[in-house]
Amino acid sequence: MLRSLFSAATGMEAQTIRISVIANNLANVSTTGFKSSRTEFQDLLYQSLRSAGSPSSSDTEVPTGLEIGLGTRPASTHKIFIQGDFQLTGNELDIAIEGQGFFQILQPNGDTGYTRAGAFSTDSDGAIVTPDGYKLQPEITIPSDTLSITIGADGTVSVLQPGSSTPSTVGNIELSDFANEAGLKAIGKNLFIETDASGSPTNGTPGEDGLGTLAQGFLEMSNVNIVQEMVDMITAQRAYEINSEAIKTSDEMLQIAANIVR
Repeated sequence: MLRSLFSAATGMEAQTIRISVIANNLANVSTTGFKSSRTEFQDLLYQSLRSAGSPSSSDTEVPTGLEIGLGTRPASTHKIFIQGDFQLTGNELDIAIEGQGFFQILQPNGDTGYTRAGAFSTDSDGAIVTPDGYKLQPEITIPSDTLSITIGADGTVSVLQPGSSTPSTVGNIELSDFANEAGLKAIGKNLFIETDASGSPTNGTPGEDGLGTLAQGFLEMSNVNIVQEMVDMITAQRAYEINSEAIKTSDEMLQIAANIVR
């Protein structure tokens, strides 16, 4: 009887974590470059009361065993890197990646972060930076007298300056890709960092070696599917309720057993 209490409790705890993941997805429905997460579960150990194949007589054996599961546990949160919708902004330093790849961002601690959020601007020195002031890598500086900025699909950054009729190239944006992008670790601020699971990054020119191209004046929005998240939330809520009913039923059965001697 106690097994059912503990098994149902693990189910309630698992659905609590699932709801937390869903809530985070919904909270970031308007976050540029956000990638939704999916909770994955595993069943726990089984208590074997009778093993399959054990002899039932000198000439026969049991065709199926008797195993009782001990509940579930969350195994992982899987990042889904499906392309989000594009939003036209017209801003010269808003950049969307069409296809595979991440922008490289220099963090304050000197490590490189990776992002799909291309909402860039310039700092006081003219360097292209994120909303937190983290510099895009390789570093590109826009001259202070720039009249217009053009970013090509291949990452070439050109500027038009006074007195010149021809744009001049000031840098090239590179993209990074990973063998297992789902293995990246999210650290907030729209940034990911590499892990042993993701593998080392492969850097290259946009549009080459499987990397996506760049679209100037666009932003990639969150890939959260609101309808699916709402369905998942209802499912998680009902699963939570069902597990709570299993605990209630187990408690009632224990109460009946305790009252037998009365």
